[in-house]
Amino acid sequence: MLKGVSLYLVGMMGSGKSTVGRLLAEKLGYGFVDLDALIEQVSGKRVGEIFERAGEAVFRDLESRVLAEVSAYTRLVVATGGGAVLTQRNWGYLHHGVVVWLDADIETLLGRLEHEPGTRPLLGGGDRRRRLVELLGERTRLYAQADVRVSAAGLPPEVAEETLRCLAARLVEDSAP
Repeated sequence: MLKGVSLYLVGMMGSGKSTVGRLLAEKLGYGFVDLDALIEQVSGKRVGEIFERAGEAVFRDLESRVLAEVSAYTRLVVATGGGAVLTQRNWGYLHHGVVVWLDADIETLLGRLEHEPGTRPLLGGGDRRRRLVELLGERTRLYAQADVRVSAAGLPPEVAEETLRCLAARLVEDSAP
């Protein structure tokens, strides 16, 4: 269906990029890469630890370098970090494939993230709702640059199926005269 091109999943933390990404990779017979997990593997540190000790700028630079390496491959589904879209050079790497925005509303995100206390460095110890609204406000215009937008409000298997339908529709649309 995709002729070997990679898929890059973008969206807010809690949108299901990793879970949906694994399902998509399985359905497509592709490899799966969780960019944050790969950054942790390469650096030997947890994402939160990098943020805490070195700062967000250092993390974003490492994220870009790892994404550059990953983008050299095909037939991957890549779950990016929620902020990967913030760095302009990352868009060059993302466009080595098809960029899919998994879009979820604040209530969905909060519901998913409540089970992960302390694992999201950008949510800190403050008001999670307010912080998510701020982050989404900063990132929405960037996520909107994706090739395909999919509602991520459903269960992961449903979101994966909807993603495949949207990709198929996009391919038909792109091949029309």
